[in-house]
Amino acid sequence: MTVRDIHSIGHPALRAPAAAVPPAEIASERTQGIVDDLIDTMRRANGAGLAANQIGETARIVVIEVNENPRYPYKPPIELTVAINPELEVLDDETVVINEGCLSVPLRGDVVRSVNLGVRYFDREGTEHCTRARGLTAGTWQHECDHLDGILITDRADPSTLCTWDEFEQHHRDAFIERISRFNERVGT
Repeated sequence: MTVRDIHSIGHPALRAPAAAVPPAEIASERTQGIVDDLIDTMRRANGAGLAANQIGETARIVVIEVNENPRYPYKPPIELTVAINPELEVLDDETVVINEGCLSVPLRGDVVRSVNLGVRYFDREGTEHCTRARGLTAGTWQHECDHLDGILITDRADPSTLCTWDEFEQHHRDAFIERISRFNERVGT
């Protein structure tokens, strides 16, 4: 198990757009090593996802997984997904405001996200997937893919909603969970 340091806001790697992984390199030891490190690091940090540039790698790779996550107890389950060269397509105009956190940013804030996405990516075996994501799962995809383009939640969040994790827990958590639970019941994943 290799747990890597997660870079914090201000580190240049977080602002560098990630480069596509050539299909012939998906099976390479280097790419597979990045994938393994992302999984181990995300799980150790209780993240819902992690992008390669968060650990200093400029490859278009993200991992996503939600399984009874203590940081995000309101998120629906997502089985471990390794996405290489992910592409997102917004399918309609429906949006939702999600109070998001980030392993690279010690703040949370309200971010407007699309509710319905088409998602295309290669898995770690090089198999192409075309699927749809909805609700908070779609929000997780958008958050992680933003990282690959050098975009952080502080770029997208309503500045008046930014707060530390502690202040969120003390003052905003209950209202957010009540609102987002109603949303989850309505739209699912």
